[in-house]
Amino acid sequence: MSLDDLNREQKRTLKRQGALDDQGRPARAPAPAKRTTEARVGPAQYLREVRDEMRKVAWPKWPEVRRFSIIVLITVVIYTAYVFGLDYIFGELMGWLYD
Repeated sequence: MSLDDLNREQKRTLKRQGALDDQGRPARAPAPAKRTTEARVGPAQYLREVRDEMRKVAWPKWPEVRRFSIIVLITVVIYTAYVFGLDYIFGELMGWLYD
């Protein structure tokens, strides 16, 4: 696609995005930024930082974990029964239709 194929609105958009210069010619894209190599930390420092971050986590109490687990299990059972019921009904309908 050339620039002649674009309408005014598309050219204005490209100009706002920096893809065209003031004369409507394609602008050269800036060179990708060089990655800065930061000093890597060793395994011991990494584990210390992980431990410090894990101490900041608000861990749920046992009753809360139990309650949420029961809710999840009940939800899984309900959706499994729903999908099984639909599968059974459509299977029976297809069996009736093709037999």
